[in-house]
Amino acid sequence: MGRGKIVIRRIDNSTSRQVTFSKRRKGLLKKAKELSILCDAEVGVIIFSSTGKLYDFASTSTRTVIDRYNKTKEEHQQLRNPTSEIKFWQREAAILSQQLQNLQENHRQMMGEELSGLGVKDLQNLESQLEMSLRGVRMKKDQILMDEIQELNRKGNQIHQANVELYKKVYGKRNMNDANKDSLLTNGLSFGEDSNVPVHLQLSQPQQQNYETPSRATKLGYIFLHIVNDFDTDYIATI
Repeated sequence: MGRGKIVIRRIDNSTSRQVTFSKRRKGLLKKAKELSILCDAEVGVIIFSSTGKLYDFASTSTRTVIDRYNKTKEEHQQLRNPTSEIKFWQREAAILSQQLQNLQENHRQMMGEELSGLGVKDLQNLESQLEMSLRGVRMKKDQILMDEIQELNRKGNQIHQANVELYKKVYGKRNMNDANKDSLLTNGLSFGEDSNVPVHLQLSQPQQQNYETPSRATKLGYIFLHIVNDFDTDYIATI
């Protein structure tokens, strides 16, 4: 037989009322938890028993759910009134305008402008932000250069291998040893003993070169000329 229909009204017996409250409370909280997990919903349940005992459940936190509820309810009430709706959008426009002004001010400070009102601590924070931004830009630039170098190495190795195969087809394997001895150059690539070694390009930092001053170079050249003259004189005298 099926379960009989329960009349929804207050249970007079205190014991039965307490048992029913305990069972249905657990079922309600379980359903609320399942709803928040299955549907990714923000759920909050607050229950007070007849004796004043509190039972609650919230998918995030009870305070967050209550604040969100109050804010949403206030916005709905304001939207129902045309005057309140105008004030609401005016307030939103003012907030967005202030945010835009702050972003423009930060941009000008990043460009080194309007720094007169900043203190030492503010300038240090701005400097740290610029250094972090510059470090990110340099890392991205180096990554792009390394990718380009790897692509050039790959293309260079393909061209080198194609030249080797082409030379084998034209001259045959017997002439490879003679070609290795002569170190034949084809398109800037040498067919020597290491003809199968691929070419690798590397990214290196520029090195500073020390150049002698004109007076120093002239002095060294003058000394070298005397040494050569003395050597030629001794060599002629020996002959």
